Amino acid sequence: MAFLRRQVVTAVLTANAIRPAPGFRAGVPAFAFGWLTSELAQHLFALTAADATAHVVRRRPRSRLGLALAAANLAGQAFLLDQARRVQKDAEDALVEGLGYDYLEQLDAKPTPAELATPWRKLANPFRMRALDVVVEKDIEYAPEHGKRGLLDIYRPAEPTTGAPVLLQVHGGGWTIGNKDQQGIPLMQHLAAKGWVCVAINYRLAPRDPFPAQIVDVKRAIAWIREHIEEYGGDPDYIAITGGSAGGHLTALAAVTPNDPAYQPGFEDADTSVAVAVPHYGVYDFAGSTGLRSAEQMRDLFLAPRVVRQGWEDAPEVFEAGTPLLRITKEAPDFFVLHGAHDTLVSVEQARLFVARLREVSGATVVYAELPGAQHAFDVFPSIRSSHVVRAIDRYLHWHWNGWRREREPA
Repeated sequence: MAFLRRQVVTAVLTANAIRPAPGFRAGVPAFAFGWLTSELAQHLFALTAADATAHVVRRRPRSRLGLALAAANLAGQAFLLDQARRVQKDAEDALVEGLGYDYLEQLDAKPTPAELATPWRKLANPFRMRALDVVVEKDIEYAPEHGKRGLLDIYRPAEPTTGAPVLLQVHGGGWTIGNKDQQGIPLMQHLAAKGWVCVAINYRLAPRDPFPAQIVDVKRAIAWIREHIEEYGGDPDYIAITGGSAGGHLTALAAVTPNDPAYQPGFEDADTSVAVAVPHYGVYDFAGSTGLRSAEQMRDLFLAPRVVRQGWEDAPEVFEAGTPLLRITKEAPDFFVLHGAHDTLVSVEQARLFVARLREVSGATVVYAELPGAQHAFDVFPSIRSSHVVRAIDRYLHWHWNGWRREREPA
C-alpha cells in the first residue's frame, strides 16, 4: 500500500476515533474501527511517525499530500493520547465528587505518584496479560447441568489468604457471545495481586437460551460464591460485582434485584445480594422505557429477535423486569458507574439516566465517571485509559471494603 493511501486510511481511523459516526446502524462499524484506534493510540502514533520518517528518508519524489495527512494524523493521535491520559484526573474527580475529598483518608495508604502515573513500559505489549503473583484456578463447576457455560475461574493471591473481599466479573458480548477469560482480566489480576479473590463466570447465551437465563446464571453464581468461596480464601459476606456491556447490564440488574424469586428458580432461598456494583458501559434501558431512540432500536432490532426471542408487544413484562433503571429501590447497593462519552453501541444517555435515577431513589452512594473520548469496551486489555480506570476502581473498592468492615466492628 502506497504511503499516501496508508495515511488516508489512518486519517479515517483517527477521525472516527475523535468523532465517531452517529446513529444506531453506524454504531457497530464506528465501534469496530474506533475502539482499537482509541485504546492503541500510542502504538498508532509510533507507526505513523515511523512511516512518515521512512517516506522522507527513502522516497523521491515525496508525497506532500501524504506528509500533510501524516502531520494531521499525528496531531489527532496526540489528542487521543492526551484524552486517555487525562482519565486519571477524570476518574479521580468523579471519586471526589461521589465520596468526598477525604475518601483517600479511608484507604490503607494513599496512592503514590508512581501508582497514579501512566505505566508506559507495561503498555508496550498490551495483550500480554500475566501476573506472577496471582494464581488462576480454571473451569470450576457452579452450574454443572449447563456444561461449559456453567463454569467459572477464580483469580486469587499466590499466597494463601482468608477473609478476602470477593469480586464477581460478568463478561459481555451482547448476551450471545463471550467467555469468562476474555474480559475483566486487567482488573482481576490487579485486585488479586492486592489480596482480593476474583471470580469470572460463563453463563448461558442467547438465542439458544433466551433472557432471563443469563441473569438466572449470574444469581446462581452469587449463590455458589456464598456457599463455596471460603474454600478459596474469600469472605462470602462481601461480594462486589462488575462487568461490561451485556455484563454491565447483568451486573446492574443483579445488584438492584437481590433475592428476586423470579430470577432464582430452584434456589429461591439463596442470598443473592451484593455489597457494591461497578458496571461498565452497561445497558440500563432493556425495555426502551426512557424513550431514547437508540434504546428502542436496540430493543426492537436486536434484543427482541436475538436475546429475548419475543417481541416487545408480546412480552413487555420480560423487558421491563430486565431493565435495571426500572428496578431501582431505596435498598439498592452502592454503585460506581463508568461509561465512555463516545460509546456508539450503548448511548451514554442510558448511563446518565440510570445514575440520576439511582441518586433520586436509592439511599446509596453513587459515583459516576463519564470518560471523554472513550468507546465501548475500553477496559478489555491494558491501555492508557484502562490502566487509570483499573486503579480508580481499586481505590473505590478498597474505600468501600474498608467502610464495610468498619460498620461491622463491635462497638
